[in-house]
Amino acid sequence: MLFRSANAEGVILLDPFPRRLDPIFDAATRRRLERLGRVRWHDGSPADPAHLDALLPEAIALIGQSPLPKERLDRAPHLRAVFNVESNFLPNVDYAECHRRGIPVLSTAPVYARPVAEMVLGMAISLARRMHEADAAVRARREFKGDNHDSFLLHGKTLALVGHGNLGRALVPLLRPFTREILIHDPWIHPAVLREQDLIPATLDECFERARVVFLLAANTSENTGRIGAAQFARMQPGSVVILASRAELVDFPALLAAARSGHIRAGIDVWPVEPIPPDEPGRDVPNTLLQAHRCGSVPEIQPLIGEMVVDDLESILAGLPPQRCQPARLETIAKLRSKPVGAWSLSDTGKK
Repeated sequence: MLFRSANAEGVILLDPFPRRLDPIFDAATRRRLERLGRVRWHDGSPADPAHLDALLPEAIALIGQSPLPKERLDRAPHLRAVFNVESNFLPNVDYAECHRRGIPVLSTAPVYARPVAEMVLGMAISLARRMHEADAAVRARREFKGDNHDSFLLHGKTLALVGHGNLGRALVPLLRPFTREILIHDPWIHPAVLREQDLIPATLDECFERARVVFLLAANTSENTGRIGAAQFARMQPGSVVILASRAELVDFPALLAAARSGHIRAGIDVWPVEPIPPDEPGRDVPNTLLQAHRCGSVPEIQPLIGEMVVDDLESILAGLPPQRCQPARLETIAKLRSKPVGAWSLSDTGKK
């Protein structure tokens, strides 16, 4: 459908750093965006604040992570939408003022849900069956045929998700062929909503006591920082699996490493307290682990979807319709988030999460 905005004379500001334009805006998506307004492209570094300030009076949309305090919003009377393509809701926006003015602040974070879901399922299977260790044993010429004495199946097991946002909703359909016993701990979701989806509401301790695999998928908030520690890991059945895939701040990280080192649990880790991972990070040498460097969401083919989601929702907004593809910042919970900016180190040519 050819869409031309009634606001085509308005300015669309792009300040996507640390993302680069080419991976997320292909030629077709750029043409669609240019039909919606006068696009001011910027790439490779943060935009000059003075440059942005000069264009704000004409701006109808901002695509990027530029700071938006009230003083800046006052200079943007025609602003209709803000799109965060970095994927985290950062504390550099006056969300309450945007809400008061009816300006949606949107994130493209949902684009990463499917790649993360597929990866964490793969990590769980590898840890349950020790596939990565078997591979290393063959390469070291110390394999033992049929050495599966401590392997287990996911089929028929109780599985648990801590957090049921974008990542959890993408993972559940992948777990259904293995089990109907899926526990969810997410205090931001009413238990009735979970039951309607044939999911089992559970306390945090119940997840660790009952599940053979626990997936840690929650956003980091003021309510859950460091809440998962030695007490929870001790509740798990010996040899059970923990997958840490959202934010390292959810756990007492030394306690996670200690539980894996002892052999009581196995841990799949994709996110770390400090990124890039320091060379002397103790977790590098802990046994019973499967380690990655924040790469669960980094699949090149999803990058163009970021631009498509932005343009789809901007078309809707300029047509007087609500956004339907990006994730909106919700005033009730946004102040509780403890998001950190994604480092440019993790945004390679594949556009890592």
